[in-house]
Amino acid sequence: MMIEKQMYQNLLKRKPNILGEDTFYHYAILLPMIKKNGEIHILFEVRAYHLRRQPGEICFPGGKVDEHDTSYMEAAIRETCEELQVTKDVIHDVFPLDYIVSPNGGIFHLFAGTLSQNDHEIKPNQEEVAEIFTVPLSYFQTTKPKSYKVHLIPKPASDFPLELIPGGKNYKWQIQGFNELFYEYKGRTIWGLTAKIVHHFIHLLQEMDLLKS
Repeated sequence: MMIEKQMYQNLLKRKPNILGEDTFYHYAILLPMIKKNGEIHILFEVRAYHLRRQPGEICFPGGKVDEHDTSYMEAAIRETCEELQVTKDVIHDVFPLDYIVSPNGGIFHLFAGTLSQNDHEIKPNQEEVAEIFTVPLSYFQTTKPKSYKVHLIPKPASDFPLELIPGGKNYKWQIQGFNELFYEYKGRTIWGLTAKIVHHFIHLLQEMDLLKS
């Protein structure tokens, strides 16, 4: 009985985590802001066209968290330094945004911060980044993204034991889905995870009344 009581006491003190978090890949991403023409801009990257994954897509600096990173924030700053080829001392006032748990087995730890370097002085790493560009923060303040539904239709594997579940082959699977956001700015399309991060960031600023109406 004493053992059971001790177990119960330990369980009462337990802090919940994300179920299966130890099996997820962790990524850190930074939304960089820069001062340009007297106003705040958000800086974006265009992924190098020779990359195997998502070539030519618009994104923010970021990548997989290394075992040597002491924190997710440090990982986001390291990735930014590597991709934009800037030094750590030009990155300031980094703060956390919400994180995203992906159904594909990844957790994205999001941050935002400011760069004290001019965008025309930044020479990104051509192995990862084809080019950079900026968009005024005010554009996202006044522009709502377009939203489009993506349906995920369940398809059991050939060895899935349908005979063990009620309904068998006629089981009524729920069709899951999510919304993809799109911003269009001067011929560029910002969508997917990048658009979702921007939308979350703008919503956060508005919620905290940090944007002028």
